[in-house]
Amino acid sequence: MLERILQWDRDALVFINGLGIERYDHFWLTVTNIYTWVPLFMFFFVLIFWKYKRKEAIYVTLTVVALIGFILMATDLTKGYFARLRPNNDEAVRIMLRIVHDPSTFSFFSGHAASSFSITSIIVLFLYKRVKWCWVFYIWPLLFALSRMYLGVHYPSDIIVGALVGILTAFAFYNLYQRIIVPYLGLTRP
Repeated sequence: MLERILQWDRDALVFINGLGIERYDHFWLTVTNIYTWVPLFMFFFVLIFWKYKRKEAIYVTLTVVALIGFILMATDLTKGYFARLRPNNDEAVRIMLRIVHDPSTFSFFSGHAASSFSITSIIVLFLYKRVKWCWVFYIWPLLFALSRMYLGVHYPSDIIVGALVGILTAFAFYNLYQRIIVPYLGLTRP
């Protein structure tokens, strides 16, 4: 069963990566770069400070920062534990791929998927009652995660697990915020 899943994983990656067109490589390299998204992160925090009173906005921001720290640590620990080679570093898979980016760290699970889905999910949880269109923010993690397969550096399972870990972690941190910070600040929630 595991071998069938791993075979599907390789085949799906080869298919997705094979859809790549050289003239779009620069676009996907830009999408995968975390610094490209700094204006979006700034926008997230502007929205938080616009939609929340200052004191609560600070606590919301600290919760998001704590989530980011946690997800980065969890990603590093998991990658070190599983030590799964990236497809671009596995010679049996590499020959079937268009390698556009060539990192040497481990693959499982995707830090790009985990961090982008966790950040987006917690931002949406904090803003969905105040900014009705905030669901559009999910375009970022979808593009960000897809870029990793386009570039040949992550298997689909790395992306799927990373996204699930990110979303679940965001819900956990949001729940902690509601249970600990909201009462501490003396706020009432419906």
